[in-house]
Amino acid sequence: MRNLSMLVLVLASIAAPLATAAESKIEISSPADGAKLDAMEQSKLDYSVSLGSGADHIHVYVDGKEAALLRQMKGSYTMETLSPGNHEICIKLVNKNHTPIGVERCIKVGVE
Repeated sequence: MRNLSMLVLVLASIAAPLATAAESKIEISSPADGAKLDAMEQSKLDYSVSLGSGADHIHVYVDGKEAALLRQMKGSYTMETLSPGNHEICIKLVNKNHTPIGVERCIKVGVE
């Protein structure tokens, strides 16, 4: 009986993030994945987010480093000027403790 209880607990902990992922949605409308950006200009990140259970707000990451904390579910964020080369831009849903809940959307851009 104890093993069955542990199995149920483990399965519930695995299913919880999947339920959150199904309810949450992140769209990045601009820049497009694979876009070429100008190194001399600031670029805007246009996004739309639907928070699922457990999510409170979003964080923006550029090359794995947090760049912004945003509370608007739809809008744009003006990014710092990016250096030439390839970059990854991600939006992650986070909880009230600023911990990512496992839902994210990333794009890759080139800067020239």
